[in-house]
Amino acid sequence: MSRRFDHLGDVETFVTVVDKGSMTAGAVALATTPSVLSRAITRLEARLGVQLLRRTTRRLSLTEQGRLYLEQSRAAFALIDDAERAMQGQGDELTGSVRLSVPTTYAHHRLPALLQPFCTRHPQVRVELNITNRNVDLVAEGYDLAIRMGPLPDSGLVGRKLEDAPMCLLAAPDYIARAGMPARIGDLAQHACLPFVMPSTGRVAPWILQEDGRDVDWTPHGSLQVSDDVLGVVSLALSGLGICQTYDFIARPLFVQGRAVEVLAPACGRSRPVSVIYAPHRRLSSASRALIDALAGAPA
Repeated sequence: MSRRFDHLGDVETFVTVVDKGSMTAGAVALATTPSVLSRAITRLEARLGVQLLRRTTRRLSLTEQGRLYLEQSRAAFALIDDAERAMQGQGDELTGSVRLSVPTTYAHHRLPALLQPFCTRHPQVRVELNITNRNVDLVAEGYDLAIRMGPLPDSGLVGRKLEDAPMCLLAAPDYIARAGMPARIGDLAQHACLPFVMPSTGRVAPWILQEDGRDVDWTPHGSLQVSDDVLGVVSLALSGLGICQTYDFIARPLFVQGRAVEVLAPACGRSRPVSVIYAPHRRLSSASRALIDALAGAPA
C-alpha cells in the first residue's frame, strides 16, 4: 500500500523556499542545492495539478493557489509541531532540545550557575547555546529563547524579566594610583574613560549614574573605544588603561580579588533589566518552559 503523505518533504521544501524568499536561501536552510528544491516543488505542483510559484530569474512570487496552499501547509505543520512539543516532558524526565542565544556578559558570568542545576536535573534536555553580542532573529534563525540586556524594544516578542542588574564603574588599582580617584561625575572628563559603541546604533553607550538623588546619563569619551564585545572594556580597564562601566556581577569578584577598585561608588547603583524573550506565536515546549523557570530562579 502506498503512503498517503510521502510528499510531505516536498511540502516542507515549498514552505521553506517561500519563507526564505529564494531557492538559493532555501537550499542553504535545508543544506541542499537549488536544483533539488526546484524539482521538489515541480513534483508538488504536478501532484496538486496547480501552479504554486511563478519563477523568474530574479524573483519568486506566489500564485493565488500557492498562497492558499501555503496558509494551509503552515497550519498543518504548526499542528504537528504542537503535537511533538506537547509530548515532550510527558514522562518522568524532560526531553527535547532548546536553542538559546545569550550575550557574552551574561553567558560567561551569570549563565553557568543557572544552567548547572538545570542540566543536572534534566540530563535528557539538549541546550544548544549560542553566545553572541548580536541580537539574533528568533523566528528567522530558529531560536526558542534569547536573553537580552537592557530595556526591550516593542518588537512583538514576549519577555520575562530575569533580574535588574546593577551597574558600577571600575578601574585597575595602578590606574587610580597614577591618575587619582574622581570625586564627582564631572571629574570623569579628566580621566581616561573606555567607551563602548553599541552595535545596534553605532553610538557610544552612555554610562548610567546617579548624583544628588537624580539619574544621570553621562557619555564617556576616550582615545580608546570598543565595539562588538562589551567585555573588551573590562579587559582594557584591568590592564590599567582607564575606567569602564560594567555589571556589578562582573566587577564584584574583581573587587574581592583586588584586581580592580570601584570608582565613584556613591554615583553607581542604577541597573539594567535582563530578560528572556521568545516569539508569542510559537508554542513553547516543556523543556523551554522549564529552562525559563530555571533562568528566573523559580523552583525546578
